[in-house]
Amino acid sequence: MKEKIRGSLPDLLAILTGNLFLALTVVLFILPGELISCGTTGLSLLAKELWGIPVSAFVLVFNMVMLILGWAVLGRKFAMTTIASSFLNPIFLELFQRLFAGQVITRNLLLCAVFGGMGLGISLGLVIRAGASTGGMDIPPLILKKFLGIPVPVSLWVFDFVIMLMQLMFHTPEELLYGIVMILAVNFTLNKTLVAGRGRTEVKIISEKALQIRDSILNDADRGVTLLQGEGGYLHKSTQVVLSVVSTKDLHRLKRLVRDIDPGCFMIVTQVTEVLGRGFSLSRDFQAE
Repeated sequence: MKEKIRGSLPDLLAILTGNLFLALTVVLFILPGELISCGTTGLSLLAKELWGIPVSAFVLVFNMVMLILGWAVLGRKFAMTTIASSFLNPIFLELFQRLFAGQVITRNLLLCAVFGGMGLGISLGLVIRAGASTGGMDIPPLILKKFLGIPVPVSLWVFDFVIMLMQLMFHTPEELLYGIVMILAVNFTLNKTLVAGRGRTEVKIISEKALQIRDSILNDADRGVTLLQGEGGYLHKSTQVVLSVVSTKDLHRLKRLVRDIDPGCFMIVTQVTEVLGRGFSLSRDFQAE
């Protein structure tokens, strides 16, 4: 039991940090810049303009409604991954609105859009990487996918676009363009956050000295190696292809080791977004010969 709790602590910390940073971004950039936003934040800004409802209060009520709906339709397991964000986000929003009342970093709309978008992207990325959901407007697209088969990205974009258009009642078309800039920044930063620290470099080496290169990588670079069977396309000569995956910082060392053995080898270097298995997502497992 203790091991299970200890193993879940990094995810809980990521969820806490993500929601804290999300609320901080809204308070420091989106609200001061009066930006057009999407998702639950966009709806809360709309409710504030129409009925004067505080942003944090609307987010709390809306998240609770979506949480109950998600529990009823998507099941208990999904609701449990959402419940933390449903409470943490509005609590942090209220806290930071009181803490930073009247404080503005910048009123430049472009800066607010770019940094607001980056902050939202990082926040959402941290929560998603922890296997959780931010709740709110994440839930309706999942319900539509379950019953109608509509892809989540498609319905999510439609919802976001409609929410942004609704805010045009209180904003100019130019401000809509700033909102679009922010959404682009959110998506770019979100994608980068989701794969941050997980990227690796795949190296394929075609050489007549494949076995020597294999031994050098195993012994000197301390990385795993796979030998693939290949055939030359011109001479139809059988050859071996050395396949290895290394971290970016170890790439230069591996290239030097290979070039020292066979300067004329054919080497293919490819960036990969994520690698799973022993030595990467799992601990290394050394087996005795």
